Amino acid sequence: MSRVSFNDDWSVRPKVSIFADQPGVSAGLDVTLPHDAMIGMQRSPAAGSGSHGGYFPGGAVEYSKTFRVPETYRQKRLSLEFHGVYRDAMVFVNGHFAGQRPFGYSTFEIAMDPFLKYGQDNTVRVEARAHEDSRWYSGLGIHRDVFLTVANLVHVPRNGIQITTPDITAGRAVTVVATTVHNAGLQTVTVDVATEIMDARQQQAARDTTPVTVLPGEQALVRQRMYVRDPKLWDVEAPHLYTATTTILLLDKVVDASITSFGIRFLQLDPESGLQINGTTIKLRGACIHHDNGILGAAAIGRAEERRIELLKEAGFNAIRSSHNPISQAMLDACDKHGMLVMDETFDVWTEGKSSFDYSLNFADWWERDIESMVAKDFNHPSVIFYSIGNEIPETGTGHGAGWGRKLAEKIRSLDSTRYLTNGINGFVSTLRDGTAPPREDASVAPTQGVNDVMNQAAEFMNNVSASPLVTERTAESHAVVDVAGLNYGESRYLMDRDLFPHRLIVGTETYPGRIAANWEIVTGNSHVIGDFTWTGWDYLGETGIGRVRYEEDKEFGAAYPWIAAWCGDIDITGHRRPASYFREIVFGLRDRPYIAVHRPEHFGREAGVGQWAWSDSISSWTWNANPGAPVRVDVYSSADEVELLVNGRSVGRRPAGMNHSCQASFDAAYHPGELTAVAYVNGKEQSRETLHTATGAIRLHARAERTDIHADSSDLCYITLEFIDFQGNLATTIEERLHITVEGPAVLQALGSARPDTKESYTSNSHMTFDGRALAIIRPTGTGTIVVTAKANGFQDAIIVVQSMFTDRRASPSTTF
Repeated sequence: MSRVSFNDDWSVRPKVSIFADQPGVSAGLDVTLPHDAMIGMQRSPAAGSGSHGGYFPGGAVEYSKTFRVPETYRQKRLSLEFHGVYRDAMVFVNGHFAGQRPFGYSTFEIAMDPFLKYGQDNTVRVEARAHEDSRWYSGLGIHRDVFLTVANLVHVPRNGIQITTPDITAGRAVTVVATTVHNAGLQTVTVDVATEIMDARQQQAARDTTPVTVLPGEQALVRQRMYVRDPKLWDVEAPHLYTATTTILLLDKVVDASITSFGIRFLQLDPESGLQINGTTIKLRGACIHHDNGILGAAAIGRAEERRIELLKEAGFNAIRSSHNPISQAMLDACDKHGMLVMDETFDVWTEGKSSFDYSLNFADWWERDIESMVAKDFNHPSVIFYSIGNEIPETGTGHGAGWGRKLAEKIRSLDSTRYLTNGINGFVSTLRDGTAPPREDASVAPTQGVNDVMNQAAEFMNNVSASPLVTERTAESHAVVDVAGLNYGESRYLMDRDLFPHRLIVGTETYPGRIAANWEIVTGNSHVIGDFTWTGWDYLGETGIGRVRYEEDKEFGAAYPWIAAWCGDIDITGHRRPASYFREIVFGLRDRPYIAVHRPEHFGREAGVGQWAWSDSISSWTWNANPGAPVRVDVYSSADEVELLVNGRSVGRRPAGMNHSCQASFDAAYHPGELTAVAYVNGKEQSRETLHTATGAIRLHARAERTDIHADSSDLCYITLEFIDFQGNLATTIEERLHITVEGPAVLQALGSARPDTKESYTSNSHMTFDGRALAIIRPTGTGTIVVTAKANGFQDAIIVVQSMFTDRRASPSTTF
């Protein structure tokens, strides 16, 4: 089988009716997949998506690609494998309908053989549409990879290899490789299935060959039980991976071959030991994430997916929850490689819609096929340890809804019995129809976000509702359907459920960021609570401003245009860690040094409202456009007993910190340029210190590439951070200047932007304003050679980065020449 990337040489244009289409109309914009057609659209306050979708318009687009099919392929089987098209995809080959997929996150396959013209050019056309069908920024188009598969009549179908390790000891691991062989020919064949397992050093770990006879038009399943000696186990600290090379031989001739990556590890779960991986208890330091890649939009380009996992891991997370849809294969590969645990989630809706035209319209007809797609995608990935069957599903508070949950759960178990199941249940949402909603704080303010608005205004009330006998009764059946009770904003149940349901394990599937200190103490102190997933680990587009600090007149839940981002992530949309991230790292016990967060001085003394998803309006900087002596609030995060704050060596004061004080001490100081130092004390002795320096003297524009050697294929990117710094490297956070980017050589500027959450600027332009002294340029290679990226700003010397793009065929899976 040959399986190669089909991402290049597409074009996209707005979809028009066949009656409105006219000869001579532009064929569209040339693009490389994965691609988001929405991110470049014009935003406006009147856009149909509103604050939910970041004020982007909806619409329909069509992609097309022309490719030649050799005459020699007449006896092959050709198909296209789409990893995700948002949404309501319709696929046509040479003008003929070939298949569809309503859900925007499912992998699906299109057989092309009935429609092909051999020895000629062929055209594939894909329609996609997005319109009031999501509660966050959805993007639009073919936002994940596409592969072309060319197979012999006898071949292993897509997802036809599943590997399990049911019995593991220190000396050996039983490894079962189940291979499906399909015979699309007209004669019975007997083939040999040869499987070789290799370790990470490319040393052979096991090998087996099994004959199998397959009748015409049928499939046969071959199970090979092999023994890997002295296995290297996969876990979050040492993510060892093995590969299984499967070869199909017919009369000693290779007719198919493929390589499957997998890990050897075992899971255990009980209320006394919690979650165990390879016999060791682990607490999930979890991050909920949405599917978009910030300034790239929804395009799930391989390097972007991997970079997110790398940065989340560096920030102290060891698990992600794919809220609220199955994540991409590219991200799963990254999680396997870097040791990030995965809770892969099915849907945000079942039968009851949350948006006007969302997946609830398709759920009853498509849920089984979409679950089959998700499980098949995840099966061989050791990083996946949980499937979540839903998120805040209103039906979970009823018996009929629990019945739907049972259907989903048992469907998954029938496909994969090796992972655990959960469901992100919000007891408040599950009982909304019972009149549990509290009165609004201000009845004159019209509701703008529904349930989210109420949750933000009345978090304590909601917590009390979650712990109420009503929620206990109404959600008991839905929780019983799964292996671990997932609680969204329901930490009030953590301790009480230990007594009410002694066999129940709990995971905080979604929690407020400001409660991590208290929540984590409960997680670590109770074996039946296995982890916490914050909302959110990475900031995202849409649900605008739910994490902002609101001043005086700002009473709405969702922020008005031009807000574009939620502003609630530990990491912003460009990949820069915000103060909440360092606070969480300290709470997790992963950082000893104190961290200094300075509130923006211009807001000192103003009445502020901090919503449940908000952090403080602060950054780690001592460079401000403020007069010397101006008052400023300074927070110091520390797990030490006490912290002392010094301005230019003079003590502002000494305050208690540590877990007994939520790992935080606050000071009112006077701003004087120079040094701001926090000193941490344990038992009266200095443990560590941290210092911020004011940017002084000549300021320059500096460009820093994440990597200067990249791969010349559609899955790689070069991330270039652009900063205004002094000659000691201190960031000049007060400088906001317009940057202009030029790219010379075999690459394009894929995106340019900053983390500013309230911008009118496009991320697809070659110019953008900096925010807090910083911006990000993303370069995508188009071939091999030298790439020169130049950043310009008025009054500053150009910043230049040279990047080498080298040829590698990383996207093509191992293939056989037939």
